[in-house]
Amino acid sequence: MLISIVIPCYYSEKTIQKVVELTIQEFHAHKKYQCEFVLVNDGSTDGTFEKIKELGKKYPFVHGVNLIRNFGQHNALMAALHYTKGDYVLGMDDDMQTHPSQIFKLVEKIQEGYDLVYGHYGKRKNSSLKNLSSKLNEVSSRILLGRPKEITSSNFWIITKKVAEETRKYDSYNPYIDGIFYRITHNIGNVEVEHHKREVGASNYTLHKLIHLWLAYWNYSVIPLRISSVAGGIAAGVGFLMAVITAIRKIVDPSLVIGWASMMCVTMVFAGMILMCLGIVGEYLGKIILTLNHTPQFIVRETINVSEQREEI
Repeated sequence: MLISIVIPCYYSEKTIQKVVELTIQEFHAHKKYQCEFVLVNDGSTDGTFEKIKELGKKYPFVHGVNLIRNFGQHNALMAALHYTKGDYVLGMDDDMQTHPSQIFKLVEKIQEGYDLVYGHYGKRKNSSLKNLSSKLNEVSSRILLGRPKEITSSNFWIITKKVAEETRKYDSYNPYIDGIFYRITHNIGNVEVEHHKREVGASNYTLHKLIHLWLAYWNYSVIPLRISSVAGGIAAGVGFLMAVITAIRKIVDPSLVIGWASMMCVTMVFAGMILMCLGIVGEYLGKIILTLNHTPQFIVRETINVSEQREEI
């Protein structure tokens, strides 16, 4: 049984060799499985792709893909999926946090009949910002993407060949891997795995990148539009009610002076809500325009060990 391991690489020249070689050791201990690697250099300007080239020369089953610029982690994963041949495809990180020693926990779990299995971290070893974003991701993905409530997602996952084939069909410029998975299947499992500390450096996800990633959820849901509609309806109802109350008070007490400050406050609240709703609509329109303009999901500059005939360990 062949397992394709896809890893998006971003400034990982100091860790990617260790990830690959520790993974190979795990597969040597499980003789009935073979593996191949698809390592995608996502625009790193350090020695990451040179390290991938070295690994490709040493191991013919290591396939390298060099993107022309940085497209983002999920775009890099989509690029990697176009070069996989395995019966299963396993996604992991390049920084040793998704540790090779935990791979076969996922492999054993998916063989229970699941289409997709996520590694669930009992205790995360991330920064406070990353942990906060993970919590936001859990809530948002359940509301916007329809993630089953009992399932926890992560960057450590394994899918069947069928799910991989269906995922590859998605060609929008701004993919979100988990959102695509949830559209394909709800036959999802969780297995607890150990989360390891990052061995080198810090997370490359800045606050700006985390917000951009969160906005990618909107590609898979119309719920923000529905929320804006409901908010607009509520605002209109409150405004009408306030107008009625004001009219009644004026009838009851003709000497009542209607305050300029209160009018300005009400105007600011409703104007803000209108702008928020317009912003949500504008976000969707922008995504539509970029999709219609055929903005590329990724562009490959060069590849290593990529051919019709693959060699596996």
